[in-house]
Amino acid sequence: MFETILDTVEQDRLHARIYGACAADVAHVLRKAHCTPDDFPTLISPAAAEFLETMAARSRQLTTLRFGKAVRLYAPLYISNECVNACAYCGFNMRNDTPRTTLSLEQVLAEADVLHRQGFRHLLLVSGEHRGFVPVAFISGIARQLRETFAGLSIEVYPMETADYDVLAASGITGIAVYQETYDRARYAALHNGPKADFSYRLATPERAARAGLRELGIGALLGLSDHRTDLALLALHAGYLMKTFWQARISISFPRIRQAAGNFVPSETVTDRQLAQAVFALRLVLPDAELVLSTRESQQFRDGMAGLGITRMSAGSRTNPGGYSIAEKALEQFAVDDCRNAAEVAAMLDRKGLEPVWKDFDRCFLA
Repeated sequence: MFETILDTVEQDRLHARIYGACAADVAHVLRKAHCTPDDFPTLISPAAAEFLETMAARSRQLTTLRFGKAVRLYAPLYISNECVNACAYCGFNMRNDTPRTTLSLEQVLAEADVLHRQGFRHLLLVSGEHRGFVPVAFISGIARQLRETFAGLSIEVYPMETADYDVLAASGITGIAVYQETYDRARYAALHNGPKADFSYRLATPERAARAGLRELGIGALLGLSDHRTDLALLALHAGYLMKTFWQARISISFPRIRQAAGNFVPSETVTDRQLAQAVFALRLVLPDAELVLSTRESQQFRDGMAGLGITRMSAGSRTNPGGYSIAEKALEQFAVDDCRNAAEVAAMLDRKGLEPVWKDFDRCFLA
């Protein structure tokens, strides 16, 4: 299990490697024909900021080599904003006194129909972590209804046991996204209250899902909760472990920055655009086959600039509240969206940059 590896990492020593790196160390790494995850602390260091253009060029080259010009588009579909956790940074925090909404099956299908007509064939089904409002059987029923019209159905809900993932895989769910948020145990404990406070159980979730045969495993860190460079170094280590151990699955990495949400949480640090770009380039250099994801949390300008430089998956036209695509009622958002363009506008941007917006990159007939 990855936790066994994580427990061997001396985080003070890792921090010293990151912040003690000098320009000569970065230059040495960049002269290598192939970088490895062990090089990541140097590439994410403050010293590496001077090499951003070199890293960007190499990241673009590797991305084109591994993924061509393709950028896959997906949309999140929020099912419920009910939650049993009180996470300090999240708009769905159960202590926030705001209206809650859980969609019916008919409403979920209406939302999916809107997205299907926009061209999407990959959906991310999202909910707060409340198993009572969004039980496994409900998710399974949604998947059975949508599996014939969508090529990919991933979930970002509460962590489950392998047996639950077995049920969902049989129903048509193809992947999960589960973010550790921060790999700093002390900081994690201070920020979480409720079932999500179990650091170890959450950390092992991608492995339980992989054992059920899900073909896409998404992990991530929420930048701004702790030292972002240390979190990213441990995120890269986690991704590398999953890629090696569960080589049949596609591993994707997300690195969202904290956005304004109900509760007005104040981040421990502000991660700049240049620092986020450095993270993208460093991840691409050490994990050339990983999917790197950029959501509509980020600005239009930043997303446009990063397209083709390492990012291989983008959301578009996102709504982060249940019913946001087809129901007039305004429900509680998980976070505020920055890039408000619709799907067609994002696709047109990719076209202008010489990239290929990909709506569908898988079909069940491939498994026959």
